[in-house]
Amino acid sequence: MKKKSKVFVSLTAAVAVFILASCSAAPGAATNTTGNRIGKTFKLGYDIEMTGAVAAYGKAGERGADMAVSEINADGGIDGKKVEVIKKDNKSDNAESATVAANLMSNDLVNAVIGTNASSQTKAMIPNANKFAVPIVAPTSTNDELTHQGNKVEKYVFRAIFPDSFQGKVISDFVTDSLKSDTVAVYYDNSSDYAKGLYQNFKDNYKGQIVDVATYQAGDKDFQAQLSKLSKEKFGTLLVLGYYQEAGILVKQARELGINVPVIGGDVLADPTFSKLAGPDAANNIYFVSGFSSLKPANDKTEAFIKHYKAKYGEEPSAYAACAYDAVMMVKAAATAENAKTSSDIADGLAKLKNFEGVTGNITVNKNHDPVKSAYLVKLEKGKEISAEIVNP
Repeated sequence: MKKKSKVFVSLTAAVAVFILASCSAAPGAATNTTGNRIGKTFKLGYDIEMTGAVAAYGKAGERGADMAVSEINADGGIDGKKVEVIKKDNKSDNAESATVAANLMSNDLVNAVIGTNASSQTKAMIPNANKFAVPIVAPTSTNDELTHQGNKVEKYVFRAIFPDSFQGKVISDFVTDSLKSDTVAVYYDNSSDYAKGLYQNFKDNYKGQIVDVATYQAGDKDFQAQLSKLSKEKFGTLLVLGYYQEAGILVKQARELGINVPVIGGDVLADPTFSKLAGPDAANNIYFVSGFSSLKPANDKTEAFIKHYKAKYGEEPSAYAACAYDAVMMVKAAATAENAKTSSDIADGLAKLKNFEGVTGNITVNKNHDPVKSAYLVKLEKGKEISAEIVNP
């Protein structure tokens, strides 16, 4: 009797294994070599910040991506297939971003994912991108190690914005050549992969003196102790590296303590929420690197994008909207050029993308999966963008 039970259990297990194997081989299932098959529709996932600390980035990015999808579908889709969007909120959280990526790739069987806007959250997605062979295109995540670590290139990771190695040099050159500043003080978010990486790249390029370095953590709101210390130092420029929710408050408190030197930051200050938090009195003599500025349209596509965005949403598009728009269009261009049948094919197409004309400028993907493209150096006065200059790679 016991032997028969064992035989029955063994047969049941064997049948279960056979069924699972059959399911895993079905069209659309993910494997490490082909990924998700493109079906009757082209499934595009959004792993974005709908809520949480950097929801402003996600909201703008969602708008830009949605505009691109609407235009693609109005033009016949991707290889004749309608783009079906599946959106999920990563809550501006690293662990949630990883969970969202896994669900999009393994349950929804998406063919590509747009997201995220924060380097730490994009980093959390990468193991699932590799596991399920689904490419991700991050609109504004700039940390260098997302796409490659040394000679190891992440096969399924791409972005629509320049990396910190380029951005750090742009900031360093501007501080030295335009602001004529041979001394800086630095205040950065030590809990952020983005801020830590950008600070390191600035430090590697800057030939002047860094007179003091202060750090904070995400969620901090009182910066006065460190700023009081900095106010006693002599320096020509204050470098602030961190997301808008802390950076805006930090700059406001710096101005209140009499630190009136030029402030420069990275691309994350491009969101208008930074200026709102700082206030018009404090958001003066502010500079930041950006992936886009409506003050300097890169081409005819840019002008059309700005016009349509303003008509649809009643405001100027930010870099987050523009880069997300380009991220979606990069996926379309790659899938079309590669005659893609699977998500892995799309990754192959993205790696070969050359001279892609986006609304943020011309993009060529290099061997590290980074876009070779221009940056914008933007100036704020009274919280408004008043000038922008293009910095070519």
